[in-house]
Amino acid sequence: MKSSRLLSILLLLQTRGRLTAAELAQELEVSVRTVYRDAEALAAAGVPLYGDAGHSGGYQLLAGYRTRLTGLSTGEAEALFLTGMPGPAAELGLGRALSAAQLKLRAALPAELREQADRMRLRFHLDAPGWYAEHEETPYLAQVADAVWRGRVIEVRYRRWKEPREVDRRLEPYGLVLKAGRWYLVAGAVGAEGAVGAAGAVGAAGAVGAAGARTYRVDQILSVRETAELAEPAQGFDLAGYWQRTQEEFHARLHPEEALVRLSPRGAARLTGVQARALAAGGTPDPDLPGWTRALLPIESQERAQEQFLSLGPDAEVLAPPPLRTRIRGALGIMAARYGADTP
Repeated sequence: MKSSRLLSILLLLQTRGRLTAAELAQELEVSVRTVYRDAEALAAAGVPLYGDAGHSGGYQLLAGYRTRLTGLSTGEAEALFLTGMPGPAAELGLGRALSAAQLKLRAALPAELREQADRMRLRFHLDAPGWYAEHEETPYLAQVADAVWRGRVIEVRYRRWKEPREVDRRLEPYGLVLKAGRWYLVAGAVGAEGAVGAAGAVGAAGAVGAAGARTYRVDQILSVRETAELAEPAQGFDLAGYWQRTQEEFHARLHPEEALVRLSPRGAARLTGVQARALAAGGTPDPDLPGWTRALLPIESQERAQEQFLSLGPDAEVLAPPPLRTRIRGALGIMAARYGADTP
């Protein structure tokens, strides 16, 4: 444990530069006193580490000092190779860079870890898109990614679902997100027209987030031109946090109603997505049927819920709302009448 922490201190100082004992303690989730002892241990081991006292002081490594990548555990080495996604990297124009980085990493690993990493790469493959998702061409992805990286405003021609179908937008790119094989651009719209949502992305009219950020599907960009104008997200903008909020808002809009349902173990196992999460978070044993579970589940609409719960057959029973229960009872009555007598 201590050796791993010492290596973490070394790598943090190597990558971030000067850090105070309090900052190191917060990063490593230890006490400041522990950081002091670890710094002494590193110095005793010959690491050129020194600290300055005072308000602007802190620990740092001697200029030019670099450590070799020898402290990876087996699991860490495997994880680094497992996170390599050649498909998305190639789409961003980074396919060769990823291959070169993996080659350098592999060369730096001890023989035992190299063998483990090679086994991981041979036996695991990441394929993010769903089974029925068709590949969508994103001819401007590399240009958009370059604008995101360089922090430049872009002018795009964008296709949306409502009239006028094609619109021109000036966008401040904040970041790119890969979701289920589809690329999304998170950006702030520049100018008066920026108040108009970019439909066809996340949400019915383009997801609105912190600092006026919206979500645009990159495959719906018809043309792009990078400008010399600098683009910077508002201070404190968090891309991962923004994306999580838009997903939560999207699911809330997609499932505006609820139904009280009792489920057999088999029926409960067949739930997916937001309903499976609702069952896991709020399901309780049913008082009338031992082994069954009762839960309040989000639904898109009563019509869609009727189809869904009928597909579960005898493994589900809707208890409320009464109109949904009546709809299902009516559908079952029609089905019973059709199957009640032999077909001539």
